[in-house]
Amino acid sequence: MRSKRESKMETVVYNLKGQEKDKIEIPAFFNIEVSSVLLHEIATAYLSNQRAGTHKTKTRGEVSFSGAKPWKQKGTGNARAGQKNSPLWRKGGIIFGPQPRDYYIKMSKRKKKISLNMALSAKFKSGNMIVIDSLSIDTFKTKKVVELMRNLKVDGKKVVFAVSKGMDMKNFKVAVRNIENAVLKNVENINTYEVLWADKLIITPDAIGMINKRQLA
Repeated sequence: MRSKRESKMETVVYNLKGQEKDKIEIPAFFNIEVSSVLLHEIATAYLSNQRAGTHKTKTRGEVSFSGAKPWKQKGTGNARAGQKNSPLWRKGGIIFGPQPRDYYIKMSKRKKKISLNMALSAKFKSGNMIVIDSLSIDTFKTKKVVELMRNLKVDGKKVVFAVSKGMDMKNFKVAVRNIENAVLKNVENINTYEVLWADKLIITPDAIGMINKRQLA
């Protein structure tokens, strides 16, 4: 039970015009202690797991060249040379070049869960989380989202719009995709790196409720 002295965490809810509409209570996990070490570990693992690892250079054994000796061993004044596929020669093999490999780093579900809490908490504490009553718009025109971002004073910044599953976001999804550094995400799929990447996190009350359910599960 919450003690009588413990104050509630509240934040302002804005409408599409950027006007204050209401206030809502924020779940406790938005005020946890943030570990920069864990956030760095999770972000590094996420970026590493995006790598395809398909880079490949040819060794001297894989380069297609004649095996003939370029010139005789002595008497030419040139350095000794045995084959043209030598790494010292133009178009020869590569010494210790990159080879295909798996960059995957496994992270536990517990770490992922805690780090997401920390990332959300960091956004809230720094004042970079904006709660908006709805992101439903009546047209798929990009200028509608640009106008919204201007009203919320986040134009020109990296923005993640977080919504809950089931909301009718067809128009907003089409409108936001032409805006650089603006991303629409379902909170069920949002991850720590995406929260940290954003300069501003714009989230709906329903999305906060869904995150809270997921964290309590």
